[in-house]
Amino acid sequence: MTDDINKKTKSNQALNLTSKNNSKNIPSKAQLNDFPNTPHIPSDRPWLQAYERYNIDATIDMPDDNSSLIEVFERNFRRYGQKSAYICMGASISFKQLDLYSRQIASYLQSLGLSKGDKVSVMMPNVLQYPIVALGIIRAGMVLVNVNPLYTSRELSHQLQDSGTKAIFIVENFAKTYQDTEDKGQVEHVILCKLGDMLGVVKGAVVNVVARYVKKLIPAYTLPDSTSFKHALNSVSASKYRRPDLNLSDVALLQYTGGTTGVAKGAMLSHGNLIANMLQISVLMASAFEDDANSTDVILTALPLYHVFSFMVCGMYGMYQGYTGLLIPNPRDLGGLIKEMAKYKPSFIPAVNTLFNGLVHQEGFAELDFSNLKASIGGGMSVLPSVAKEWHNITGLPIVEGYGLSETSPVVAFNPMTIAKFTGKIGIPASSTDVVLIDDDGNEVSIGDRGEICVKGPQVMIGYQNRPDETAETFTDSGYLKTGDIGIMDEKGFIKIVDRKKDMILVSGFNVYPNEIEEVMSEHPGVLECGAIGIPNDDRGEDPKIFVVKKANVTEQELLDYGKKQLTGYKRPRHVQFVDELPKSNVGKILRKELRKMEGLE
Repeated sequence: MTDDINKKTKSNQALNLTSKNNSKNIPSKAQLNDFPNTPHIPSDRPWLQAYERYNIDATIDMPDDNSSLIEVFERNFRRYGQKSAYICMGASISFKQLDLYSRQIASYLQSLGLSKGDKVSVMMPNVLQYPIVALGIIRAGMVLVNVNPLYTSRELSHQLQDSGTKAIFIVENFAKTYQDTEDKGQVEHVILCKLGDMLGVVKGAVVNVVARYVKKLIPAYTLPDSTSFKHALNSVSASKYRRPDLNLSDVALLQYTGGTTGVAKGAMLSHGNLIANMLQISVLMASAFEDDANSTDVILTALPLYHVFSFMVCGMYGMYQGYTGLLIPNPRDLGGLIKEMAKYKPSFIPAVNTLFNGLVHQEGFAELDFSNLKASIGGGMSVLPSVAKEWHNITGLPIVEGYGLSETSPVVAFNPMTIAKFTGKIGIPASSTDVVLIDDDGNEVSIGDRGEICVKGPQVMIGYQNRPDETAETFTDSGYLKTGDIGIMDEKGFIKIVDRKKDMILVSGFNVYPNEIEEVMSEHPGVLECGAIGIPNDDRGEDPKIFVVKKANVTEQELLDYGKKQLTGYKRPRHVQFVDELPKSNVGKILRKELRKMEGLE
């Protein structure tokens, strides 16, 4: 175990939505099971003692069943008022403005005749419109559907159909993708945003002209029945807003993921799931940092908010604490990112290994002023020890790693915020969360033995949209979510991931499923069949590689180009190897394990 370092003194003030158990950190069994959807956690779980050592509350206290995220939002607006909620490209909006704008969007959606529970998709990068629209959708009682704006038309079509989306907000840079989507499902309303819509009259106009005519970021499109974001924002008064009747079990977010198979499916996350995970993160952070309503802390929001890690840590939790979210529309522009960091000096930097690695090797990063930095939080993919070491050397603080997945809102486990150095482990289970490791027969393994990580807690999803059978397969008979990750738990409750049970490929924190790559690439006329695996990449974690049996003459470059057209950036194959045949089981299933052996990975 690493030595601790002292950070700011923990505040004893209870947060408005949670009444902490301050009498002692290890509660009785009765207390542990006194919360909605909280599992029975046996008193012999080793991480309970880690809670005591690190001053982390063992439980969260959920609000009343009739509560919802709307109460969370309204608390934020009252408490933080004139503080800046978000900054993007030099423009900012306060919590008070966020309240007004999101109510106006909610009023607009309700005026369209959309009802409670209807799905509304958002396809945009980190711009000021995102939090306005996302909050507006949820305040209207509807379900937010996060869409990766880099999706191809093929990928977008599946998500629109599967989710049952009835309205979609799109930044016009990606309008052509929507236009080219052949089957748009149930979509009735399209709202188009311009990058400069919330940046002020002069700056907004300049940004829009540069994006369209100088950088040529906006392919030509024709969507005659669409509505502009500015019209949607201003056409219906916030006074027309009708507050919906919601409770903790209502679905708030559809977060698409591959789950355990290659077909993207929507994890249904309820208001209760998201509130629970927000409070679990809050308990962790409260063990190290004061709860100060007047703080001017900035949280770097470079990871896209459509990714569940950023949505929760930067969006939901950051807003709950009154942090100012520094929105970065294009984190690949590391030079521009460093300029923003120099200007706003973030206190919290959530990132994936790819971004940490890119920054430490970018000119100018080491010269930044890190005096405001309180924590660097790693998630989405494993942080490499070499990257963590270099980050610590430059910033003076370790990367604190956590672990989660879309199905768990996402946080399952975390390292204490007061660790002195990078652990290489995913940490201990979050408060009010039980974790067991099981073998192939479903039996719980002993401490120190390998097993599949399985989770039960109030942050675990309701299930997959439209897929009851796959939902059932994802849970054990006793109700634990099977993650597909293989780990080892030590005697102090800290978990280390050692393998993946799934064939999933992890690229820069995004799940890539071989099934989808194989299905798409096999449609090329020159491909008879193919198998896909992930191979190591120092920057992205893994790269997709395909092994191809030819049906006709085709080159590697032709296949790479085809993949570019059919799959979004992180999914497309980066390497091609032609083979005479693929290794298969006696029933014809491609043996990806054998393909990995061919690469020397097994």
